[in-house]
Amino acid sequence: MPTLTKLYTMQEAAEHNTKDDCWIVIDGKVYDVSSYLDEHPGGDDVVLATIGKDATDEFEDAGHSESARELLESFCIGELDPSAPVIPELKIDFNKQPAEHVQKLKDLTKQYWAFPVAIVGISVVVGFLYLRKK
Repeated sequence: MPTLTKLYTMQEAAEHNTKDDCWIVIDGKVYDVSSYLDEHPGGDDVVLATIGKDATDEFEDAGHSESARELLESFCIGELDPSAPVIPELKIDFNKQPAEHVQKLKDLTKQYWAFPVAIVGISVVVGFLYLRKK
């Protein structure tokens, strides 16, 4: 009887993005390499930089040996779901009101427009008087 492979989305894999909980995706497979980060010869930052995207190119470019590839298989926890979109769809709600802090900023700029205008006006007058004395 064949073993069932757990399917994950790229978004699920990307949520595991810390040193204590680190998943990577290579060639459509999902690997939990949390326990290997400290032992990785290239350092943990190299692995952590590939979270949230397909790391196949980075893995291949590094020229990993056959033993490294065999070791990687021991961390396999599943595969990417081929039916799931790689990048989740962005949903935009055009009817949504602006955020509260944005609205406050707009109100402040309407309320205090006179101060910068006054500074510019005073600067022009002072400059004119200074040039007139010369």
